[in-house]
Amino acid sequence: MKTLLLFVLTALAEIVGCYLPWLWLRRDGSAWLLLPAAVSLAVFVWLLTLHPTASGRVYAAYGGVYVAVALLWLWQVDKVAPTRWDLLGVALCLCGMAVIMFSPRAA
Repeated sequence: MKTLLLFVLTALAEIVGCYLPWLWLRRDGSAWLLLPAAVSLAVFVWLLTLHPTASGRVYAAYGGVYVAVALLWLWQVDKVAPTRWDLLGVALCLCGMAVIMFSPRAA
């Protein structure tokens, strides 16, 4: 559960770090949005270092959680309901993440 929560926090930091510049560029937001965006992306990178396994495995598994959090963002922030195909894709991604992160490893 701790690993999944860490992945979710990491994904939120990345999404916020990318969403704020998007607001600036696409929605005529203030250039001041770039400052919290940079901080959020720095937090994202720092959070990636807290994962307890090899970086390549973390990046691969993180991708599945990122997809799930991005679709939650789509639903909650963009107010676009995910389709059943979106949900199937998320389920497949999360199954892949679980296989990568929680499979038995040789010591």
